[in-house]
Amino acid sequence: MPIILFDTSQRNLLYPFTYIRAIADIRVGILTIRERWEKLTKQKVYILTEPYLQTVYASLPGGENILVNASVIADENLTALIMNLQLNEAIVKDGEVIAGVSAGKEEWNMGTIIPEKFRKCISYDLPLKKLISPWHIFQLNDELIRSDFTLITANRLQQFVTNMNGWTAPENIFIEDGAVISHCFINASEGPVYLGKNTIIMEGCMIRGPFATGEGSVLKMGTRIYGATTIGPYCTAGGEIKNAVMMGYSNKAHDGYLGDAVIGEWCNLGAGTSNSNVRNDASVVYINKGQKNSVAVGLKCGLLMGDYSRSAVNTSFNTGTFAGIASNIFGQGFAPKHLPNFTWGYTQRYIFDKAIEHIANWKKLKQHDLTSADIQILEHLYKQTI
Repeated sequence: MPIILFDTSQRNLLYPFTYIRAIADIRVGILTIRERWEKLTKQKVYILTEPYLQTVYASLPGGENILVNASVIADENLTALIMNLQLNEAIVKDGEVIAGVSAGKEEWNMGTIIPEKFRKCISYDLPLKKLISPWHIFQLNDELIRSDFTLITANRLQQFVTNMNGWTAPENIFIEDGAVISHCFINASEGPVYLGKNTIIMEGCMIRGPFATGEGSVLKMGTRIYGATTIGPYCTAGGEIKNAVMMGYSNKAHDGYLGDAVIGEWCNLGAGTSNSNVRNDASVVYINKGQKNSVAVGLKCGLLMGDYSRSAVNTSFNTGTFAGIASNIFGQGFAPKHLPNFTWGYTQRYIFDKAIEHIANWKKLKQHDLTSADIQILEHLYKQTI
């Protein structure tokens, strides 16, 4: 039975990472939310999201299907319970549908998947792992790298490696085909290390798990990685990185510190770019996402940067900085702690045609094109940006 991962109004709390993607395509751990559901259920997964994004996803299937709240993190127990649901039954927690089986007679949208639409509701009383706020991406990354590692590597043989000098706990390291590893130091005693297909680990890298790279990513010479860090597919990473997620196709290729941070896709951090992740007074970090009230995050939070954004050489980001999508960030002193979508410099607004031209140039560097659907999404968001 097809599975549909549906967005809710929760997606608005996950900005800037849900401006150009559904919740299901957020990477946390090794996998995206969608990829994790696919691996656990062995079913094709479809996406139900905002109308302006729906055009980039496959058409929803008709007939019976399983609706699953996209902000819920899949695990084996919950998956088994969902797959045993009967027609018109739903699992509910705190008045919210976690999953339900639909007869396919109704045209669902984000606002109509409610408990009252199902014949029988089953209360879910166990703790539930959900992605509620953007900083949860790095806060959950340690636990999810570990569980994803087990899921991905179970009963599999890895690429044979002859030189493991400088490696600690190699039994916790898994290397996919095509990975090229020069002399480096890997310590997997405190968490697993997963090196994706065609990963390149250059000379002198120092890695402590839990850590994961996606397909085709590169760690440049002398990179220092602390767990729990995920470098998504086709990223280039260098310098010092700790407890961070780079979702994919982004670059932090040079020296500088990135910690307790999340970087969207198609971003570029100029040489020497660093973020603070702890306040000087060691008090709670607050983030302002353009709202009237700031939100408490915890004792550590660095940079949250939306897709298609870039920083100039030696940019300094303060603790708990929120940077929107499609911004070109440069200027004197610390960058502002809140940068809206389509920011030019620190305070000006990006001219739309220039933003599109520059994004297209960056995508070409990784042999990709900016599609007409991408441009329509960006144009929609540009019109919403004040």
